[in-house]
Amino acid sequence: MKTNREQAGYLFSKGYSNYVFILLFLLYMFDYIDRTVITSMFTSIERDWGISHTQSGMLMSAVYWAIVILTFPVSLLVDRWSRTKTIGIMAIVWSLATALCALTGNYVQLFMARLLIGVGEAGYAPGGSAVISGLYPIEKRSKMMGIWNASIPLGTAIGVLLGGVIAQKLGWKHAFGLVALPGLLVAILFLFVKDYKTVDLSFLDRQNRRIKMERKDMIREFISRPSIIYTYFGITAVVFVTTSLITWLSTYFQAMRGLPQDKAGTMASAVMVLALVGAPLGGIITDRWRKRRINSRLLVPSISTLISALLLFAALFFFSGLIQYILLLIMGITIMVFISGASAVTQDVIHPGLRATSYAIAVVIQNLLGSSMAPLVIGRLYDKSSIQHALSVLPFVLLLGSVLFYLGSRHYEKDMGKVVKIKLEAA
Repeated sequence: MKTNREQAGYLFSKGYSNYVFILLFLLYMFDYIDRTVITSMFTSIERDWGISHTQSGMLMSAVYWAIVILTFPVSLLVDRWSRTKTIGIMAIVWSLATALCALTGNYVQLFMARLLIGVGEAGYAPGGSAVISGLYPIEKRSKMMGIWNASIPLGTAIGVLLGGVIAQKLGWKHAFGLVALPGLLVAILFLFVKDYKTVDLSFLDRQNRRIKMERKDMIREFISRPSIIYTYFGITAVVFVTTSLITWLSTYFQAMRGLPQDKAGTMASAVMVLALVGAPLGGIITDRWRKRRINSRLLVPSISTLISALLLFAALFFFSGLIQYILLLIMGITIMVFISGASAVTQDVIHPGLRATSYAIAVVIQNLLGSSMAPLVIGRLYDKSSIQHALSVLPFVLLLGSVLFYLGSRHYEKDMGKVVKIKLEAA
């Protein structure tokens, strides 16, 4: 006789699942606060230390370079050891590293401290996605992924806002110390939450015999799923744009409108915070449409990313002032609609024992080609020309992302049929 919990598809009780989810949401929010608090302080740091725009961009890229190097090995630890303990330890590391930034005395020291933040954050997204996939039934996965990923723009907006305000009032170093403590407290709490049992890496052969996976089988699991490959690179294209805007939009407002640092940071953070609407909205739309069209988890990202490309193109090329800002605010909503469906796909079409690894591959690709490159590329273009010309490439990157999501949608249903069905058990 199945319990109500089992009938509803929950691993634990719904209340406990939601408690764990809230902690995951807060950790992701503090992850991005700690990561992006520096962006609206670039003007102050450049003035104090005499560094270039490219060097400022590298302070963001440093986090992503560390993530690229360590995400994959950490994700293997997540999948094969403990999701919850690994997440808690990582969050403690990145919080302490953020506090360390306040104690730096030159550019090299700050760069190394930013690298250490990336060391801590390396496996959080894969670990968190694997936990959420285990906590909730598949029909709720896009919605919960969407709500969870709404913490990214929220944390980004808070980080950008706090960086500008604190730098203006107290000096830029104080910002690092003030944002580090709350994340540290939540990280300690997360060390004590329940986990699910590590999933046995096996599959059924043609004779319906269960065979233990070897390395070549794991590789085949990924390369035989075209939908997930297109999804990885579609995510990367959008992340390149969002990271560019997170890093340079405040500077754009300062340079193009002559706004003070705190005002520009506030305006930039408002654009980012509207993604709070886009991420969960995308999840709700995707899960509802999936009842009629199973590949909606990639069709919705394709459509929303195309809309974002058009809005950003119009804002940068045709308008200025209030109309431009309104277009950017609307884009702040649409640009994050993709994340709920795309994140769910990285979990849907892969073996349950490789979910953290799957998201880790997404993180490596999006950080190697997207997040780590975006601040550096846009900073370099800015040094060579202007911030206006530097940001003008972004709508075309979004257009590429839209095409990649559409191509992935054509393979999604077939790839779903290849997935081994394994019931998760509470540890």
